[in-house]
Amino acid sequence: MTEDAFTAHRPLLFTIAYEMLGSAADAEDVLQESYLRWSAVDPATVGHPRAYLVRTVTRQALNHLRALKARREEYVGMWLPEPIRTAPGVSEDAVLAESVSMAMMLVLETLNPTERAVFVLHEVFGYTHGEIAASIGKSEVAVRQTAHRARRHVHARRRRYEPVSQVTGEIVQRFLAAAATGDIQSLMDLLAPDVVVLSDGGGKATAARRPVTGRTEVARFVLGAYRTSAATARVEPATYNGMAAARFMTDGGLDWLVAFEVRDGRITGMYGVRNPDKLHHADAVRTLDRGGAQPWKP
Repeated sequence: MTEDAFTAHRPLLFTIAYEMLGSAADAEDVLQESYLRWSAVDPATVGHPRAYLVRTVTRQALNHLRALKARREEYVGMWLPEPIRTAPGVSEDAVLAESVSMAMMLVLETLNPTERAVFVLHEVFGYTHGEIAASIGKSEVAVRQTAHRARRHVHARRRRYEPVSQVTGEIVQRFLAAAATGDIQSLMDLLAPDVVVLSDGGGKATAARRPVTGRTEVARFVLGAYRTSAATARVEPATYNGMAAARFMTDGGLDWLVAFEVRDGRITGMYGVRNPDKLHHADAVRTLDRGGAQPWKP
């Protein structure tokens, strides 16, 4: 019975941990620690298993996040979240899809651990301030203040989100075809003027150390990447973090993973992950769940 309750809520618990940590590997560690705590509890003493598990995962994730903050300050080059492969159906829940998008995950990274926990639990999962207060060991008044501060911070930095669609996938495929043939004009036509490329090699693989911005510079960067590494790779379409993505496969396995942000028919952002530590589990399709939370209004 104990295991059944944990298994039943596992997608929700993973989603909470991942959104708080930006790392699937660390989220899995949190779930493992939480399961060990749960398995030591007498189920008869727990009136609401889901609430109990959410509190446990939240507290464990907060502990991990505080430790991760220090390590990420020493990260080599740009840091991006560990990408997770999501089923195409995740886009049916616009709130969930946006909340795990690369752009939003990077905004969440600018919050302090408590702000991030409060924002994620309240705005994404719909928990009340009182429920959150019980989860993180703060007063309800403090949680309300934190929620207001975090919401204002996120809204000032969030990018307009457009859910992945068939049209999005077609734009990405046209872009990849133009890159493969060296058609710079077609590339330029598919890029927004303020397009940004972020690359994460973690000091373990070649990647740009700084953002590449602007249509011309991005087109040159993409063509250069194809000449040096991508030209011999097999490209597979996929969906990661609720975004259209491309997997660049070589004989050694997954070499690059690029998620595309598309708005109004143009590519506005590309998020390239090449750090091998973040690609070990990139094949697994993750089931995400908000636990029946109601959509929130931006």
